[in-house]
Amino acid sequence: MAKRLKLKPQERGFVLFDVAYEDGSRASNRRVPIEILGGLDGDKPARRVIEEQDEAIAQKSGRPRSPIQDLTRSVIKGPKLTSGDR
Repeated sequence: MAKRLKLKPQERGFVLFDVAYEDGSRASNRRVPIEILGGLDGDKPARRVIEEQDEAIAQKSGRPRSPIQDLTRSVIKGPKLTSGDR
């Protein structure tokens, strides 16, 4: 059987964001499509997409999310070095 390769979110067309809410809670690795980012607005459209995701989550759970305080891109981790890679 062939080994299944798992693509990184960036290779699948997404950018990951870390979200800090006003109540102190955090959410990591929230996915936003690459197509809406860039241009003159930069990462501002990501806030709108994540707020829409939060609304959908709040409707399903019945508990509203706090407003977003800060939005930053997640750090992309590189490959881990093993003893044979040095």
